[in-house]
Amino acid sequence: MNTTDHPKKLARSEWGPRLCDWPLTGRVLVTTIIVMMSIGLCFAVGQIIVHDIIPTFSADSKQMVSDHSDMEKKSDMRGDLFKDAPGDLFADDSGEEKAVPFYQTDEFIFALKFTHIHIFGMSAIFILMGMIVLFLDLSIKARVWLIVLPFIGVIIDLTSVWLKLFVHPAFFWLHIPGGALFGVVFAIDAVLMLQQMWTNPSAGNL
Repeated sequence: MNTTDHPKKLARSEWGPRLCDWPLTGRVLVTTIIVMMSIGLCFAVGQIIVHDIIPTFSADSKQMVSDHSDMEKKSDMRGDLFKDAPGDLFADDSGEEKAVPFYQTDEFIFALKFTHIHIFGMSAIFILMGMIVLFLDLSIKARVWLIVLPFIGVIIDLTSVWLKLFVHPAFFWLHIPGGALFGVVFAIDAVLMLQQMWTNPSAGNL
């Protein structure tokens, strides 16, 4: 055995088969996955624009100030996310106002549902994309960052939901860096995957 070739063989074995080495059926499958997830993310961006961005900037200033004041009052009533917040108020049979337990408030239930749905959905997307990133013809460090960064973006995006509901509405803007992070990485992944699969495939896999 030639010991001088051993490090090179070891390095190549870590890299594994590249996307350009995949058979046609595998490359078609990856391409359809990228296309369908791209369509889904485009609709998600559209929903954000229609439901969040347009109402934020198209409402008249008085309405925006009023809404912001109402949200601040509710935020003050709930208190800090990490404190024992009294929650919303309700009237019992005697007409006396009592505090709803924090975990029963509409805001807390909404945040739980939103986090539950999106953490599984978004994580599933980037788990799948990350598995394909393993086969990109890139350095180990580059692939590690492409795998890790989208999950950091998802965490920032979901954290902003809790902060804007229970600390201050201004934390809404954290959606932008969080969403931009996983959106940009998804675009980079997609371009690299399509480029390496279809522009320079192995001769035997055409």
